[in-house]
Amino acid sequence: MDPEKVTGDIEIPADQQKQGLAGKMMTLSSPAAREWLEKRRGNIRPWAEFVATAKFRSPANPAAWGKRVMKNVEFYQSNYLFVFLGLVVYCILTNPLLLIAIAACLGACYIIKLRSDEKKLMLMGKELSVAQQYGVVAVASFPLFWLASAGTTVFWVIGASFFLIMLHASLHAEGGEDETEPMLEEIV
Repeated sequence: MDPEKVTGDIEIPADQQKQGLAGKMMTLSSPAAREWLEKRRGNIRPWAEFVATAKFRSPANPAAWGKRVMKNVEFYQSNYLFVFLGLVVYCILTNPLLLIAIAACLGACYIIKLRSDEKKLMLMGKELSVAQQYGVVAVASFPLFWLASAGTTVFWVIGASFFLIMLHASLHAEGGEDETEPMLEEIV
């Protein structure tokens, strides 16, 4: 097909014309992923309600604790996701070497993307595919991530997120929760 013989007008849909940089970056190809993200955005509970200290109290018994945790994890799921993301951002910003490692890795991948359109990379007379180039970046960045304690950071974020989420879910009493429910005891 000869590109010079192709004619026609390309019209960009109106909803895509008005998208800013953040909107273009957040476009997801999978409809399921897009739907999941929209559902998370729609389910964010008010932050004032989420951190209301007046609603923090210990559960009456272990059964009430289990019900409360399950109810709060389901109810505040989107808020907990943002707590997790906040911890990830905090860890990256407070670890300068990790920030540099991530920037170097993403920069190398961006350069590969730009160069792959222009010309192919030749190494010892062999042409490297784009996937092979990304593989080289991954292998080369592994020692840098190891030095930056990326593994420790990942496990710290998981542990801290679990602790904070469980603490909040355990202590935050929902408005409709009945704290005066009598404790069932075995009578001998």
